[in-house]
Amino acid sequence: MRAGDVLGRVTLVTGKEEFLNERTITAVREVVRSHDPESEISETGAAELTLATLGELSAPSLFSTIRCVVVRSFEQLPDESVDGLLGYAASPAEDVALVLVHGGGPKGSGVLTKLRKLATVTESKSGELKPSEFPAFVASEVRVHGATIEQEAALFLVQAVGHDLRSLSAAAHQLTNDFPGQPLTVDRVKQYFGGRAEAKSFAVADAAFSGRRTAALEELRWALDGGTPAVLVTSAFAGSARGLARYKGAMRGMREADLAREVGVPPWKLRSIRDQSRGWSDSGLSRVIRAVAKADADIKGAASDPSYTLERLVLTVTALRDQR
Repeated sequence: MRAGDVLGRVTLVTGKEEFLNERTITAVREVVRSHDPESEISETGAAELTLATLGELSAPSLFSTIRCVVVRSFEQLPDESVDGLLGYAASPAEDVALVLVHGGGPKGSGVLTKLRKLATVTESKSGELKPSEFPAFVASEVRVHGATIEQEAALFLVQAVGHDLRSLSAAAHQLTNDFPGQPLTVDRVKQYFGGRAEAKSFAVADAAFSGRRTAALEELRWALDGGTPAVLVTSAFAGSARGLARYKGAMRGMREADLAREVGVPPWKLRSIRDQSRGWSDSGLSRVIRAVAKADADIKGAASDPSYTLERLVLTVTALRDQR
């Protein structure tokens, strides 16, 4: 991004993903500041925006003619301000970078449609990520810092940290700083995030659905001893069961990328699901789904011993595998 991409233009930031929206806003500000260190940065909410207010915000100051104006919550723009804003957007001031931030949803969509038709408007969209897209986000964050990460390591990091983009970005930054110039492997990620409750829960579920009873029981004991909440374990089991059910219910002959989207996992994750599915019949999966639901209900109040409930769930799942 260069100064010419934002000065004398309008940057339209749309979408529900706040972290990505904020990243675009920061990038515009940095470009303006790099172009003129004395440039002025200002912000306002769209609800307070009038043509007069916009004129004040974009007018040259005593110290600098270069300005960056950020208007947040653009969906709250008053009706009486629409025509004035569209008129400005059609011919923006040459030394002003105007950023309009719309948080998603149908409100204000008519104004967005008109803005998108203007040659002076550049849109940056931030759609919500699907579950299968988070490992790719991690990989892209790692590449920004000049490193690489194994696919399995990216998935493990997502399982450990969760789906908060800000947290994933921070984790990627930490790992690349601590292992400069080195590829990030599963073992290296586990050094920092292997103790996370979510990762331990998935380890139990993966072992159980693969039919590895002893390993699953060991993983379960380590997870519970490490303070992993029982409800996270049943949640991981439910996710594994859903993934297998979707895989077995998908149309045959689909391209791998399409199949991954249908199942809700990255394409490379299909390998483990495909391997697990060979030991599961439809009736076995149906019984497992009921067993997981019962265990979840027990954990949430119907049973007094979560450890026993989870051990019974592991034994049930591993016993149902390979039954026809």
